[in-house]
Amino acid sequence: MSPQTPAPAPDQRSPTAPAGAELPSHAHLTEELHALRRPGLAALRRIRPQALGRAAAAAGFAAGSADEAADEAAGIEALLQAAVRRLAAAPGPASEATDGRRADPLGRAAAHTFGLLAGRRGAPAQDRRKAAAAVYGVTPERFRRGQEQEVIAELAGAALALAREAMAGPPAPAHPGALPDPPARAAGPALPAATLRRITVHVSSVELLRDIDILVSSENTHMEMSKTFRPTVSGALRRAAALRNAGGEITDDVLTRELGDWMRAHGRTGLPVRPGIVVPTSSGALAERGVRRIYHAAVVRPLGNDVRYQVDPQTLADAVAAVFARANAERDAYDPPLTSICFPLLGAGQGGLPPVKAARWLRWAVQEELSRHPDWTVHFVARRPEMARLLTDASSAP
Repeated sequence: MSPQTPAPAPDQRSPTAPAGAELPSHAHLTEELHALRRPGLAALRRIRPQALGRAAAAAGFAAGSADEAADEAAGIEALLQAAVRRLAAAPGPASEATDGRRADPLGRAAAHTFGLLAGRRGAPAQDRRKAAAAVYGVTPERFRRGQEQEVIAELAGAALALAREAMAGPPAPAHPGALPDPPARAAGPALPAATLRRITVHVSSVELLRDIDILVSSENTHMEMSKTFRPTVSGALRRAAALRNAGGEITDDVLTRELGDWMRAHGRTGLPVRPGIVVPTSSGALAERGVRRIYHAAVVRPLGNDVRYQVDPQTLADAVAAVFARANAERDAYDPPLTSICFPLLGAGQGGLPPVKAARWLRWAVQEELSRHPDWTVHFVARRPEMARLLTDASSAP
């Protein structure tokens, strides 16, 4: 069946807040989180909290789409996920951050309170409160009268901080130093073996893969794809997706054309986008191989005027979360629905992260998303066997 081609939709992480946007107050966010606690995340499309919606848009997690309510709900949920990660960040050196018991209980309790855990999104309010109370070792009633107020206020503060930082623009490049490892899970059960079996590693050029719905491309923050002759994922996808005439000449550079259209539509021509956003395009000629979407993740930040780049591990994790958020928003626009995503080793290219570090962050970020969305099938792809081996801990392939 030929894939449908819906109208292009803005990305889950928009580059800038709407002109004249005004952030909601902390009190308003806190009030709406209290109101959301009982009905839970499943009620977001129905109740449509205004302050949380504005904060999600300002933070770049929702920019509007054909289904505004669905985009807003997904954006609010993504904002709360990011705020929980912010609260759960463990202090101290990276070796201590890998110990889940050291993760801040505020983040763990907030994750339980709003069902931001595997298999807990639709849990009854009383069950979510009981699990959050257990983080502090108190009864649900004592938690309701005490720690719950602090947890919700702190979550509102973290969400507001994310929105303020996004409106302030990209941070200055970090000083060189030891790169952190990904954090341990703040809360919730380990990823089940059945979910891990939904991950496969391929030793291949990305453009040779077949029948995978979404291929992810690593881009710089100017959304400028690699040249077609470059041995990069971006260059390979650009080359493979281009339409050609009988003589092999490119007649439509599909991916760069659609990226250019998106940049103009969002007023970013010649300007950088926020690191971590994901811009969806069609798959061009790759549709013949069963590929239906290309997601362009802005994970590489150019530094200065020379050929130097920076990749922040947290940006990689944000991009993975944005890929899943966009995929969930788009999946039912296709017949049959989208079900599979393929990631290259994001951030491990020229001037980026060490491959071992990039693999650890990619595996962690994907497994975190799969714990919440286990119905997706995930593929990793690397051109060289030694790179693929870095990802095999998350693979069911031999």
